[in-house]
Amino acid sequence: MKTEKNLGIWMDHSTANLIDLEVQNANKTIDSKFNFNTKEEALSRSENLMHNKRQQMNDAYYKQIANAILNYNNVVLFGPTNAKTELYNVLKKDLHFKDVKIDVEPADKMTDHEKSAFVKKHFE
Repeated sequence: MKTEKNLGIWMDHSTANLIDLEVQNANKTIDSKFNFNTKEEALSRSENLMHNKRQQMNDAYYKQIANAILNYNNVVLFGPTNAKTELYNVLKKDLHFKDVKIDVEPADKMTDHEKSAFVKKHFE
């Protein structure tokens, strides 16, 4: 029987912390390229441009996270914003993730230690 690989992802719209408790120091961070400066620069030209830019950059951000998820059987998405639900909806439409069990949990801002404890508790 193959071992279950579990991944916790604490995320909001600007950053995602990937937490793999099985691998020492495997935790990594993925940052969205859509930040305050990008938003301001796009907004100065047009609101429509800003929304398109945000959508493109969110898609790229979610794709980066999705690529990391492909190596896991079980994933919990948690965090304070609706970014986790947006990512979940993207993954549900993609057949590459049909065999990955994905849970979505609400969570507040947390320290790294609290994030690891949350993931450990979730998969116990």
